[in-house]
Amino acid sequence: MRDKFQEILQAYGEFPDLPQAVDRIEIANLPIYGYGSMSFVLSLVEAALELTSGRVSAADIGLILELGKQMIQRPVVLLEGVEQAVRQLAQTHPLMLVTKGDLRHQRAKLKGSGLGEYFYSVEVVSDKTPAVYADILRRRQVRAGRFLMVGNSLRSDILPVLELGGWAVHVPYHITWSPEHVEMDCAGRERSFENEGMGEEMEEVRNIEETNEQ
Repeated sequence: MRDKFQEILQAYGEFPDLPQAVDRIEIANLPIYGYGSMSFVLSLVEAALELTSGRVSAADIGLILELGKQMIQRPVVLLEGVEQAVRQLAQTHPLMLVTKGDLRHQRAKLKGSGLGEYFYSVEVVSDKTPAVYADILRRRQVRAGRFLMVGNSLRSDILPVLELGGWAVHVPYHITWSPEHVEMDCAGRERSFENEGMGEEMEEVRNIEETNEQ
C-alpha cells in the first residue's frame, strides 16, 4: 500500500521523508479517526496534499481511495500455525479476541479468517491501554493473573497486560507499524514469553497454570 502510494506521488517530485510524513500525520489523526484502514487512507490523502503542496490531482486522490478499498477487501491470509494453535487452545480454554480498529472492518476480517467460532468473546477497541484491558477483564470477570495475551506488538499487546499483572506471549512479525516499536520494560518480564511463531502457546499456558497453582 505504501509503495503504491509512493508511486502515485512520484509524478510530483522526490519525497525522501514520505514514510515519516505519513506516520506523523497518521499519529496526529488517531484522536480524530482512531485506528483502522479508513483512518490510514484519510491520512494518506492528507499526506498527499501536504507533500505536494496541494498539487495532487483529483484523479490521483481517486487512486489513493481505490487503494484503500482494495486493502479493506483483501482476503485474510493466516500465518502458519495460527489456525491449529487457536483451535487447540479453544478446546481447553475460553478465548477472547481483543483488536483495535474499525468495528465493521475488524469483524469482516474475523469472519474472513474462519476463526470466529473459536472465540467466546470479541472486543474491538479504540486503543489498547492498561485501562482498556482492565475494563475488559472487569466486565468478563477475569483476574489479571489468569489472563494471557498473545500478540505481535509490545506497545499494544504485551506491556499494557504486564502492567496489570497479566501474562503475555510476544510473537514478533517482520512488518510492524513503527509507532508500535518500543523497548521491553523490565517490569513484569518474568510473566512474558517470546515465540518465533504460533504453536508454542499450549506449553506457555501450562507453565502459567502451574505458577498460579503454587
